[in-house]
Amino acid sequence: MKTTTRLSYAARIERAQKYLSEHLDDAIDLERIAAVAHFSPYHFHRVYVSIVGETVADTLRRNRLNRAAVKLLTSVAPVLKIGREAGYSRVQAFNRAFRDMYGVTPTAYRAHGSLAAALHVKRLQHVSSQPNPLFKEPIMREVTIQRFESLRVVALRHRGDYMDIGSTFERLGAWAAGKNLCDASSRSFGIYYDDPDSKPAADLTADACMTLTQAFKPEAPYTVTQTPGGRCAQMIHVGPYSELHDAYRWLYNEWLAKSGEEPGDQPPFEEYLNDPRGTPPAQLQTAIRIPLRDR
Repeated sequence: MKTTTRLSYAARIERAQKYLSEHLDDAIDLERIAAVAHFSPYHFHRVYVSIVGETVADTLRRNRLNRAAVKLLTSVAPVLKIGREAGYSRVQAFNRAFRDMYGVTPTAYRAHGSLAAALHVKRLQHVSSQPNPLFKEPIMREVTIQRFESLRVVALRHRGDYMDIGSTFERLGAWAAGKNLCDASSRSFGIYYDDPDSKPAADLTADACMTLTQAFKPEAPYTVTQTPGGRCAQMIHVGPYSELHDAYRWLYNEWLAKSGEEPGDQPPFEEYLNDPRGTPPAQLQTAIRIPLRDR
């Protein structure tokens, strides 16, 4: 694909992804989405798959189920209602889809408060006819202190609920792919400027970032920034992104309070160590890093 053509396609696919992220509750209308991206409906979906690496239905299904996982942990809404909001009219269908992606049913996920605990109880049920339903596997968390080099990255500003930043990363990835600025070696980071417990979700600010394979000229809304660097506390979180908030609470409330360390003057940031499009939620790896003051 010629560079100019690819650039044009990527910019238009980015518009389609923005539309999808803003219309998660709508039925899929490929003609409408194609019109937003200024593509013929006869060709749009083939271009979308070539740029994004998955179908429109896959994108919507994954994002709806991720949103459902957050609601299961943060609300008391009935499972049936959350399933309907995710696009499933029958709870059995929602259960199957959620289990296929997360490895456990929505009810088990909610009951045990995290994917690690739910999977542990599921394993116990294979070896015991009378598992203790109140048992939770202790979540093993290891924190190391390391020095990290500050990296030059391209950034796309995200405003709003941090759990919606996935759509911002998808726009960034489509733009970078369209310009041939990324490959398998590119790294993805999120820089988070606010505590999500400190203000309304609509007022939160973050940057979706990635390293590029070559230099580029900044163009709005894409900017150049640096990841935080220096001495940092790092914890590798394994599991769904919906559980990252609890990991942060533990880091600040438990580890930092007992560590004798002082947080630095840079915001916390994350590095995403595998691709959420092809990785089961239970296997997602996120490096959470809190900059620290030098001793």
